[in-house]
Amino acid sequence: MEKKQFQAESTRLLDMMINSIYTQKEIFLRELISNASDAIDKIYYKALTDDSLVFDKEKYFIKVSVDKENRTLTIRDTGIGMTAEELENHLGVIAKSGSLSFKKENESKDGYNIIGQFGVGFYSAFMVADVVTVISRALGSDSAYKWESSGADGYTIEPIDSDFVGTEITLKIKENAEEENFDEYLQEYRLKAIIKKYSDFIRYPIKMDVTNRRVKEGTDNDFEEYVEEQIVNSMVPIWRKNKSELTTEDYEQFYTGKHYGFDKPLKHIHISADGAAVYQAILFIPENIPFDYYSKEYEKGLELYANGVLIMNKCADLLPDYFSFVKGMVDSESLSLNISREMLQHDRQLKLIAKNIASKIKSQLQSMLKNEREKYEQFYKSFGRQLKFGIYSDFGAHKDVLQDLIMFHSSKEKALVTLDEYVAKMPEDQKYIYYASGESIERIEKLPQTELVADKGYEILYFTDDIDEFAIKMIMNYKEKEFRSVSSSDLGIESDENDKEADSTGSENKELFDYMKDLLSGKVTNVKASKRLKSHPVCLSTEGEVTIEMEKILNAMPNNPNVKADKVLEININHDVFQSLKDAFEKDKEKLNLYTALLYNQALLIEGLPLQDPVEFTNDICKIMV
Repeated sequence: MEKKQFQAESTRLLDMMINSIYTQKEIFLRELISNASDAIDKIYYKALTDDSLVFDKEKYFIKVSVDKENRTLTIRDTGIGMTAEELENHLGVIAKSGSLSFKKENESKDGYNIIGQFGVGFYSAFMVADVVTVISRALGSDSAYKWESSGADGYTIEPIDSDFVGTEITLKIKENAEEENFDEYLQEYRLKAIIKKYSDFIRYPIKMDVTNRRVKEGTDNDFEEYVEEQIVNSMVPIWRKNKSELTTEDYEQFYTGKHYGFDKPLKHIHISADGAAVYQAILFIPENIPFDYYSKEYEKGLELYANGVLIMNKCADLLPDYFSFVKGMVDSESLSLNISREMLQHDRQLKLIAKNIASKIKSQLQSMLKNEREKYEQFYKSFGRQLKFGIYSDFGAHKDVLQDLIMFHSSKEKALVTLDEYVAKMPEDQKYIYYASGESIERIEKLPQTELVADKGYEILYFTDDIDEFAIKMIMNYKEKEFRSVSSSDLGIESDENDKEADSTGSENKELFDYMKDLLSGKVTNVKASKRLKSHPVCLSTEGEVTIEMEKILNAMPNNPNVKADKVLEININHDVFQSLKDAFEKDKEKLNLYTALLYNQALLIEGLPLQDPVEFTNDICKIMV
């Protein structure tokens, strides 16, 4: 019989599995049982649209059997089975999922999805087995086939007799190694424990021949062992259990078993609602951001069940975009089993559930913020950006929902603070909520524009995310306090002697500033004496709605809109450089031209803006040095 070769990718994965570095090899059983459950699901779903099929739940089960003498473990299901072609495609190709293909073929009919990527889950068997044998007969077929492989060297497929529809996977368990006890996967109690741990909520019976003891007939103290078939899983979904029965570990195992993430959830929310919408839900707030979260590949949504039967794997309508990081499931008795995606969009019950879920998520986040600050900040570092996107999107329609959840680094606290915490500490004479934008906290702290606000003792919020200023523009004001950039032309700070001096000096040197403004025509809208600078010689401020950070972000976009901020070059009149400017204005215009270009380019560098001509800038520096 000709041995067929795996694809290159499959071979690499098999090699990884065979020489596995995973410590939890027990997950292979979870994966194989999940695949078996999926196979039965497929018959159920076919029966919904095929009148010739009758789904009698009593006939469908998963059986786990052990043969210690021959070191084999068998997982058999009464599911849909596979043809020779499907065995080839599903088990010979990495991540080629029968469940996924089935879903794609049928999703336009009833809108359901099947969980499971048969290929990858199946390969986990090679972590514990030297040889894996699959015998399968497809629903509606009289022929059965055997697929067999001893690992990365390939596999064979041949016809075989089988009197049942479904799939039987037999694992030839490896011999014990120096640091590996493979015997445990042949031990009855250990297999039962693994099934309870990972597969207790599978809705089909998982059967095993279990050894028990009883008093031998006709004796008082003589015991005998006997074997009987038992169902070892509860088949009661976790969401239908009382919260008092469940531990944090139960929820974490459910999270892992459902493949919601590779992390542990920070928080779970268990909802049992009996109001206008009757449903149960378990929601998770993840600890870490998924690697593809900000990519097109990421799909938001919750698993949606009707009376315990899966309708949709990712129901996006259940979550607003700003809470798209939430994982979990919803089971409702109020939804029709064969509901379509089009119907879901108009379903009143679904909208009620979605509204309630959003409210529950917000309440949980507020509770974390109030009572578990460290945990909330951990969440915020992963998903705070998404909350700010939520404020900005839809023209600020969700700002009231989200504005109390966002945080920014504080110049005083040297830590994250909420807007409410900022406003609560504002002095009476402070008009605005001040903020400074930049690429990092370290760069913002060095910005010359922060000097006056900091000197007044006012707290500054540091904006380091590209979305920050755009989100704040949507909020506009918080508790009747407007937001104001430290680079704004009007800081709303009462005039003092320094301000009067700047006004006076500005008037006296109007010709100088006008001359510099003409030199920088098209680059700045004005040149003036600064009221905000204390120690630095120069800075840029802005007039109008567009700030310098916003300009950088907008112009970094693929469809560059070429938006420009109205920049003002501010000169520190108390710095030695100002006297040099005055002297050059009176005696040496060529030198003034040089100084003006240098100061403008220095201001650009401080802001992280590109120089129009870096070579000219370096040449100008050299002119000063000689």
